[in-house]
Amino acid sequence: MKISRPERIARIVWRLAKNPSQSFSLSDIAKEFEVSKTVLSDDVEIISNAINDEGYSRIIIDRGRGGGAYLIPSFNEKDRVKFLEEIALELSKEERFLPGGLIYYSDIIFNPYYAQWLGWALASMFVDSGADVVMTSEVKGIPIALFVAQALGLPLAVCRFRNRPSDGPAVALHFPSGTGDVRTMYMGTRNLKKGSKVLVIDDFMRGGSTIAGMIMMTREFDAAVVGKGVFIVSALPENKAITEYKALLMLEKNLGEPLVKVL
Repeated sequence: MKISRPERIARIVWRLAKNPSQSFSLSDIAKEFEVSKTVLSDDVEIISNAINDEGYSRIIIDRGRGGGAYLIPSFNEKDRVKFLEEIALELSKEERFLPGGLIYYSDIIFNPYYAQWLGWALASMFVDSGADVVMTSEVKGIPIALFVAQALGLPLAVCRFRNRPSDGPAVALHFPSGTGDVRTMYMGTRNLKKGSKVLVIDDFMRGGSTIAGMIMMTREFDAAVVGKGVFIVSALPENKAITEYKALLMLEKNLGEPLVKVL
């Protein structure tokens, strides 16, 4: 298909942006658009420079014989802080205060615009984790985790707190909650393969019991946790059930009132 260069560049951008972390063969694209690989490489170089300047992702180009290109999430520090500070400011408003020192944030994570960029912000922290699946728990962990999975080109496995017949066979796991109670979570045997490398994502962490439960679930599948990411972590309690996690925001108290800050 012979087309003009602007249209060719637009089509390439669409493919890369629509399929993050998926490599496209430059040779195959050059053949499809009836141009030389050298010309196509110049096109991709233009795209790469423009997207890198935007600051939210970057293009990786393999210049080897089988050459390919793919887009990965990559927030630069300036844009990352600016985006998160806007969310932190919104979440610190008095009308969002809830009993128990919590805040209301469902409207943020269920808004596709915010959920996507929050997911990409978290994903950019784990690009080199080697994960082959993202895991979260229902319900509020799903939106951000889904966009983390999309950004990394990975499937999403969801731990549920009620087993559904439509999920098929499932592994049931009992784990201690932060209040001392024992909760049960389920993972469908078809959702997580044995030996998987798992990136665990959650929306909010206070004591870390839910993430600790998900980590226990991975062991039932002989899987390995290669990263733990959280949207908001509470400053208290200081001692968490897990360690070595990465978070975007922290919820703490300022003069007795909730305050959200960027980490």
